Amino acid sequence: MRCPKCDFAESKVVDSRPSEDGYTIRRRRECLSCGYRFTTYERLGESALIVIKSDGSSEAFDRDKLLRGLLIACAKRPIQPSQVEDVINDIEKELHSSQRNQVRSKELGEMVLKRLVDLDDVAYVRFASVYKDFQNVEEFAAALENIHK
Repeated sequence: MRCPKCDFAESKVVDSRPSEDGYTIRRRRECLSCGYRFTTYERLGESALIVIKSDGSSEAFDRDKLLRGLLIACAKRPIQPSQVEDVINDIEKELHSSQRNQVRSKELGEMVLKRLVDLDDVAYVRFASVYKDFQNVEEFAAALENIHK
């Protein structure tokens, strides 16, 4: 594993522990060159999941892309990073347990919204505004009305 600070190719594992979901191992590593400590996560290799976008094109499911979207929606909210990880882990678990190799982006977005509505109303509206591509205030207001229906 390359060091994110000095790009040295070798590091040693200092601490290792399973995550709460039981599907990930968290490892603390130390660079053998500069001594910088960093965290990595090891996950079971799954079959590739393809996301079918609204324009009909497809791309490989990207956990980091989903994480970035959630972190933007949850910015400056009382949400722990572990809660965001739990949302993503739960979605991945649901997708893999369904034994499908494709999911529509619309369905993926709905899966996120279903979890965000219980986590934080503001994060829900932020994510919905991008995901649903609100064009006017009325669409935004309609999303607010639907939060706890």
